[in-house]
Amino acid sequence: MTTKIVDSKGRITLSSSLAGRTVIVDDSNPKKIVITPAVVIPEHEAWLHKNPRALKAVLKGLKQARQGKFSKNPPDLDAIQKIVDELED
Repeated sequence: MTTKIVDSKGRITLSSSLAGRTVIVDDSNPKKIVITPAVVIPEHEAWLHKNPRALKAVLKGLKQARQGKFSKNPPDLDAIQKIVDELED
């Protein structure tokens, strides 16, 4: 634990180990401020982290790819794209 002085603009300096990192500042309690290092993900990717089944499938697929386990019968991406194009109309 360290003692810091807040400057005239309400700022404090933190450890250089936090330099350039994103943090969450919880100042909801006026007697205690909690600073937590955080990772931010794009909003359009947040759905994956909210869907345990989809996240599990993606992690499984990444593990299989690292192990070189690929499908012997990959999907026909052109046929799938054709179906998607028809659905979008």
